[in-house]
Amino acid sequence: MIDKKHHSTAMALTCALIGALGWHSAHAATPACTIGASSQVTFGTHDTGLANRVVGADCATLDDAFADEQPWASQAAFVSHVSRVSFDLQKAGKLTAVERVKLLSAAQASGVGSTLKVKLIGFNDFHGSVEASGSNPGVARFATKVAELKAANPLHAVVSAGDMIGASPLVSALFHDEPTIEAMNRVGIDFNAVGNHEFDEGKAEILRMQHGGNHPTDLYSGKGLAADLNAEGQFKGAQFGFLAANVQDKATGQTLLPGVGIKDFLGHKVAFIGMTLESTPTIVSPAGVAGLSFKDEADTVNALIPQLKAQGIEAVVVLVHEGGAIVSGGANGCTGVSGAIVDIVKRLDPAVDLVVSGHTHQAYNCALPNKANVPVRVTSAGQYGRMVSDIDLVIDTRTHDVRSVTANNVSIPNSSAVAESASLKAIVDHYKAEALAPASRVIGRITATLSRDAKAAGESSLGDVIADAQLDATDDAGFGEAVVALMNAGGIRADMPYSAPGKSDGQVTYGEAFTVQPFGNAMVTMTLSGADLKLALEQQFMGCTQGYPADAPATGQPFARVLQISHSLRYAYSASAPACSKVDPASLRINGVVVDPAASYRITVNSFLADGGDQFYALRNGTNRLGGAVDTDAFEAYLRANRAGVAPGPRNRITLLP
Repeated sequence: MIDKKHHSTAMALTCALIGALGWHSAHAATPACTIGASSQVTFGTHDTGLANRVVGADCATLDDAFADEQPWASQAAFVSHVSRVSFDLQKAGKLTAVERVKLLSAAQASGVGSTLKVKLIGFNDFHGSVEASGSNPGVARFATKVAELKAANPLHAVVSAGDMIGASPLVSALFHDEPTIEAMNRVGIDFNAVGNHEFDEGKAEILRMQHGGNHPTDLYSGKGLAADLNAEGQFKGAQFGFLAANVQDKATGQTLLPGVGIKDFLGHKVAFIGMTLESTPTIVSPAGVAGLSFKDEADTVNALIPQLKAQGIEAVVVLVHEGGAIVSGGANGCTGVSGAIVDIVKRLDPAVDLVVSGHTHQAYNCALPNKANVPVRVTSAGQYGRMVSDIDLVIDTRTHDVRSVTANNVSIPNSSAVAESASLKAIVDHYKAEALAPASRVIGRITATLSRDAKAAGESSLGDVIADAQLDATDDAGFGEAVVALMNAGGIRADMPYSAPGKSDGQVTYGEAFTVQPFGNAMVTMTLSGADLKLALEQQFMGCTQGYPADAPATGQPFARVLQISHSLRYAYSASAPACSKVDPASLRINGVVVDPAASYRITVNSFLADGGDQFYALRNGTNRLGGAVDTDAFEAYLRANRAGVAPGPRNRITLLP
């Protein structure tokens, strides 16, 4: 097929052609318009049997006139278009009756319009990474790549599989992630299936993110550019749909947010079912999910399929904030896939054509078996906007169902190889300026980089320091009298660098401390028995469900979640020992003294852990609770108390046995 000019609609092309024919009637074609003798008019890949030739001004050709490359709602629509254009050409004396018959016959035989290609652009786990930093390209480069993919097909949708916000760097988090929502409004998102982090601040805040309005108490809310605010000068909210099909408000029995978003492509509707992971209550503060219930992912989808079919919708895409991991194969591989997404897909109705997943921050491109043992395309685009999934759906225009799905994960480097969108850069620059003063404030010193990298036993140098800081904040009389502090590793979101642009070596800025612990959790000191302390440590490991409530995951932890511990605690564990018996009781010591199961100890954790977050249900048994400082404030105080600089933790508090 020769190159053809793109025309957005058949009517516009017909009008342009008629005008061109009028010009051509008075002017002969120039030599520059000469076409090779072998060039043929083709519809798709079908040869019409007619040689191509110039029929209008600006070298417009017969092949150009029919625009078979543009999307067509049906084959009948394309045949009708060919009939209309060929009639006008015949009337103008540019086409014979015999040639017109050939073209009409070819249009019917070509198959053009029997399928419709729709492009989906998927991503997940953006986590407010609007600013370019390290391997993160930032939203300005992200927007450029999305726009490039949109330009490849006018029929498109941009979709997110959750955690668009939450656990964000300072430039977004300081402003309650309003910068991210405003940026995604400009990018042009269609739907976001909410993730667990969208619930970090509870249902009222997630509804504010959708519908707009300033935060009720925070002065850093509503600081956006004028173009991104509503008529009252407040945060406008998301101009795209938040979806949560499996999240119900207990008071009403209705979904908190719409469960399904529908987009129409030339009369062919695609349904997007959005969900978060069923186990969200186990990894979000209880305050964040208060009054809500979270349903099984596969059961939720399967119950919606009959409703969609009743509306004549056959193309179904699931956006789910749950995922898996692969052993090898790279971003477009699927070797050794495992994780919750495998079981979810295995139970899905065959009507589901595609699954866009997230949560695990992994990149993969899989074909996993569904309930009928038929492979379904399952994608995940990693994290932080470093990648997007470029997905093509081919829809049968007769049945409205998806005939095929192809996908490719495309990297977005943080380099000049991808230009920054001026529109999005304006948002980022604005908020960076707003955050400059609080972010650049120096709060202390470190002697070397504090890293999240854990040794085999699960202990990190940064984890040691944070736990020590929390113990220091709560060990005095009147402040908790704690003897041990425990910190969840998942709440530590970044390393603390010794060297970084904009500061002197060894300085720690508030922005860096905030990025490390962006959740704003408060310290909670409680009285815990020695037996419950040991049980909490056993609950770090897979398979130990002792003390679990009835609604907790029956299999226990999905992977080992080793708590970071203060210098006052020591213990050893064996990974090969039976569940709930991995910690050696004789090794479990506080300040050198073996822990007595019957004795009481004052233990400090953050508010997330205090209510059983990350499935540490033994901590719910804590009594005589005393609230304390916010985690970042405790860390700042610890740095100020150690003016010479805080050294990396020794990572010698937990011992891994055979």
